[in-house]
Amino acid sequence: MVGSSVLVATSGYSYKDWVGPVYPPDIQSPDFLSWYAERLPYVELDFSYYAMPKPETLAAMTGRTPKSFRFTLKAHRSMTHQRAVDPGAAAGTFRRSIEPLTRADRLLGIVLQFPFSFHYTTGNRLYLANLCESLAELPLFVEFRNRDWHKDRVYDYMREKGLCLVIADLPGLEGLPDFNPVVTGPSSYVRLHGRNRTQWWTGDNASRYNYRYSPDELARLAAAIRLAAQKTTLMLVAFNNHFGGNAFHNAQELTALLNQQSPQPPRAAAT
Repeated sequence: MVGSSVLVATSGYSYKDWVGPVYPPDIQSPDFLSWYAERLPYVELDFSYYAMPKPETLAAMTGRTPKSFRFTLKAHRSMTHQRAVDPGAAAGTFRRSIEPLTRADRLLGIVLQFPFSFHYTTGNRLYLANLCESLAELPLFVEFRNRDWHKDRVYDYMREKGLCLVIADLPGLEGLPDFNPVVTGPSSYVRLHGRNRTQWWTGDNASRYNYRYSPDELARLAAAIRLAAQKTTLMLVAFNNHFGGNAFHNAQELTALLNQQSPQPPRAAAT
């Protein structure tokens, strides 16, 4: 049975297409977060990738949620996709913007999601090291979308630096990493993006994530997550297949699976 060390949630919560499939039809968008926070233990904030979050926005979000509710944030794209010439400056701006969450002890960590174009090169390794050093006081979860990075020397480096590898579930396409539950830090993070092979390279930010995990797929994921969770103090799981509310429903379904008692081996008959 899963304990408080495994938390299941979604990437984002403010989606208009969730009204009906997830949110009540009469709900207003300012009430999305409080409704969500009554049902899931944390949320991965996605908007922080597109624009530097405003401190007053994050402070207001803490006020609309219970004190037990937590947040993770995607790092701003200047640090992961645009790769600022001076990562320290971008990191400093980002750190100041999230101070309301750190002061309130509501921050679980920062997701550094690097794109497929971020290859395993000497320059990129140096950039990653400098960026992580600039954010060293924060819990960092690093996601590599390129298979180049998934090798023992990278895992060893991350363990040495206390960096947590994101375990990503992606479509089985050439160059993308396989689902591999490797734990490198004190916490671990599973991000489930769906397996929409046909739309992954050609779709937009909605159609790419149009995927609903089946009961069989969730059962296999639950088994892998249980095993990985034994190696870490905190396991975070975030569904990013947000199209049509699939992420929310899959999060509830996976939570139910994880909370079921694991089958026990039969006892030997008395002789």
